[in-house]
Amino acid sequence: MTATTDIVVQLIQTDGLLLLFPLAVIEGPIVTIVAGWVGRLGYLPLGWAMLVLVLADLVGDSLLYALGRAGVDILPQKLRQVFGVTDARIALVAEHFSKHGGRILIAAKLTHTFGFAVLVAAGVSRMSFPVFLCFNLVGTIPKTLFFLLIGYAIGEAHVTIGSWIGRASLGIAILGVAILSIWYWKKKRERR
Repeated sequence: MTATTDIVVQLIQTDGLLLLFPLAVIEGPIVTIVAGWVGRLGYLPLGWAMLVLVLADLVGDSLLYALGRAGVDILPQKLRQVFGVTDARIALVAEHFSKHGGRILIAAKLTHTFGFAVLVAAGVSRMSFPVFLCFNLVGTIPKTLFFLLIGYAIGEAHVTIGSWIGRASLGIAILGVAILSIWYWKKKRERR
């Protein structure tokens, strides 16, 4: 085990559910895997852990949503220009989220790749917060259960699993960027 994981496991063993919540808000998947493993060892009640992990994930995602909701308004005009944030692009994102927001959120939760960007974009687009929470919950429950069961089954390999998650996320991100780049290039070419 790495020193960080040793600390996380020791904290969960001694203080259990109380510390699980803030740790899961900060780093959900690895903490969920470790919680499954610690639950298998008998140090943590898995049912309560599942509830705490889902709530922590929703709180963390809500913070990113809030960042997106406030972020564009508090971002100085020069930075908006640097990042290419225009009112037209915000309107386009808002329109896209109004039509497909639920699907986008669930896909982002289940693929664990574009989660940060999608959660912030949901806030930027002013997606209704109750709708955001409902769709987010639909994606959070199976994802949390999946990682908890992985931890229960093979949790002692959590360091290796963490690197697999990172590699898979990177691979999906590269594939997504490639597909979006090709799509953008074709659209730009069609306009000429």
